[in-house]
Amino acid sequence: MVIKLGTVDSIEKTIRVAYSHRVFFTRDVFDRGNGLLCSLCSEDRGNRLAKVIVFVDEAVAEAIPSLVTTIKVYFEVNDDAADLVCSPVLIEGGERVKNSYFHVSEVHSRLDRYHIDRHSYVIAIGGGALLDMIGLAAATAHRGVRHIRVPTTTLSQDDSGVGVKNGINAFGKKNFIGTFAPPHAVVNDFAFLDSLPERDKRAGFAEAVKVALIRDRQFFESLESDAKALKALNNEAVERLVRRCAEHHLEHIATSGDPFEFGSARPLDFGHWAAHKLEQISDYRIRHGEAVAVGVALDTIYSGLVGLLDERSVERVLNLLTEMGLDIYASELHNMDSHGDRMILRGLEEFREHLGGELTVTLLESIGRGVEVHSMNLPKVVTAMDTLRDRFRASGQRIVVA
Repeated sequence: MVIKLGTVDSIEKTIRVAYSHRVFFTRDVFDRGNGLLCSLCSEDRGNRLAKVIVFVDEAVAEAIPSLVTTIKVYFEVNDDAADLVCSPVLIEGGERVKNSYFHVSEVHSRLDRYHIDRHSYVIAIGGGALLDMIGLAAATAHRGVRHIRVPTTTLSQDDSGVGVKNGINAFGKKNFIGTFAPPHAVVNDFAFLDSLPERDKRAGFAEAVKVALIRDRQFFESLESDAKALKALNNEAVERLVRRCAEHHLEHIATSGDPFEFGSARPLDFGHWAAHKLEQISDYRIRHGEAVAVGVALDTIYSGLVGLLDERSVERVLNLLTEMGLDIYASELHNMDSHGDRMILRGLEEFREHLGGELTVTLLESIGRGVEVHSMNLPKVVTAMDTLRDRFRASGQRIVVA
């Protein structure tokens, strides 16, 4: 197709690229008899043995002291499927790993040292923050090497780890530097959840509530039925939550028509404009899933205040979050800057800026149905924050953030 614009000629072609985005569910992926990883690392290899390098979240290795040895033995036993080029590399996890480009460069250095190419495999084992950072490094080395994610937290298995986004924080903003790059595969190994501290296991529940609220009323009702079991961290209930939430995320990526977020909306980020800012204000002492619980509660109350959501539904949402063992208030909501302005409200502009275009925030018009709005009534946002604080005070709870 040739388009003439006055004296300017241009040639335009539409390029379509198909991706296969796969999430596998298993237990004990590094058991020598589990052939899943061998199969994934043997795909399209031709006659050459694929090189593999493994990065492990230090906290995961500490919680499972045998993990590094288990990984090495796995690849020794299956040496006809892949070549583990070095002992698994330990890297710190948590949000700190995303606060500097240093760790990305560290990964790039390892990929260069061991001659990892576009037909090799970078396996990352850890929580969402580590996966974000390793994913960015993998996506930018050789313009993209094959990357396999092995999420180890509830939050990363049901949300961040099954997505197509990678990134690190910069300039005081979450995920300012990043890429969209679907991984070669995601492997959700439920055995990793067994070693999680209670706080981390529970933190991922908020993302499931979020996706149920804006997409699936039946899922919300099933979470209500499972609330007591989830609060008790029952394995079967947790695995049901992870599977269904991950399924919704893949469905959104595959069918929303905007998997790389070229538009100004991000429907699956209900409650996130406040959550991202809360993390920053707290210097990341409040973890992402915990901040999402507060953000979902805040935007649910706000949806009621502006007449979108009925009062009974507002109560159902708040009750579910608390019955699952999640805190729905953080005192950082009321932090003021040196000018006397509410710090949390900057999150709205930063949310708009991150996506570009006009502000687009998802709210609730019923349980299971989200609706997009392009402005927020700031006095009512403040009222919603005050409502959360009053509810918290009346409950007699005390929030402790480590």
